[in-house]
Order: sequence, then structure tokens, then C-alpha cells
Amino acid sequence: MNQYIPVLLMFAAGAGVAVAMLGLSELLGPKLKFREKMEPFECGESQMVSPKRRFSVRFYLVAMMFIIFDIEAVFLFPWAVVFQPLGLFGFAEMMIFIFILTVGLVYVWKKGALEWE
Repeated sequence: MNQYIPVLLMFAAGAGVAVAMLGLSELLGPKLKFREKMEPFECGESQMVSPKRRFSVRFYLVAMMFIIFDIEAVFLFPWAVVFQPLGLFGFAEMMIFIFILTVGLVYVWKKGALEWE
């Protein structure tokens, strides 16, 4: 267990620095509050639209599909690393997996979920 002591010390030092910075900024930082300071900051520009504006459902649909297909693509990397030992069986299994993904992508495409209006 002695080999983990330096790691624990580094975690403790990192947490200590973070807590010290937060505490010092709270103690030493300015306390003035005024209307302009309390508004949401948007790259130095005045706010153009309300932050309470509703997004289209299509935005969330595209975001969810991106996450789903992106996560599925992550499974290709471990397979590629151990491709040789898996042989023909591993290749066939991955082709089935890619086929299922392709069918899902074609279905989503045909439904028009990828159209951005």
C-alpha cells in the first residue's frame, strides 16, 4: 500500500489548492453587486435572445442520435485492437453490429429526423 501514498498526496494537494483558491477568492474578491454584473454574460455582448427561449424538438433529436451513434462507434476501437485473435468469428460479429447500426441510421434518415429546418 506504500506505493499509493504519493498518489493520495497529489490528490490531497490538488484538492487543497482548489479549496484554497475558492476560499481566497471569496475572502479577497470584490463584493459589489449591480444590475449589469448580475446579467448572464454572453461574450461581452448584450443579450440577444431570452435564455428561456425554447429549442426545437429536432435539436434534441439530433443530439440524442449523435450521442447514440457516437457511443456505438466507440465499440469499434477495442475490436480493431484485438482483431487478429478474434479471427473470422470476430469479423462476422462486427459486420452484424455495423449492419444493425446501418439499418438504424437508414431508418432515422428515411423518417426525416436528420433534416434540419
